[in-house]
Amino acid sequence: MSEIGEELQTRLGEAVEAATHPQHVPVNLYETDEALVAVAPLPGVFPHDIDIAVEPRRLTINAAMRTAAPKEYLLHEWTYGPYFREVEIPEDFGAQVTASFGNGQLAIQLGRGTPDGRVTAKPRS
Repeated sequence: MSEIGEELQTRLGEAVEAATHPQHVPVNLYETDEALVAVAPLPGVFPHDIDIAVEPRRLTINAAMRTAAPKEYLLHEWTYGPYFREVEIPEDFGAQVTASFGNGQLAIQLGRGTPDGRVTAKPRS
């Protein structure tokens, strides 16, 4: 196989791996008097790429994949999505959901009250 063919096969394999195995999103979760707050880093993502869903006792964060600009990296450790995280939350949170996204960090506020089914939200920037 030619050098170009080998390079193409390597890059295609990396793209398939990234697309089929979402990155784990670390989450900080804390409670205030008014809400449950989740904060998660999502580098290389735009607010419209993020989907947030809340169901009774569950918060789900999904973010679409972005690709790095083609470069001849000497070291390439930072990968770009897709991202996925599902977090168990206390029963009495999630009736109202608001989110914001800035500087690569997603902040989600889950108001008190049990959601009636599935509640979705998009972050504002």
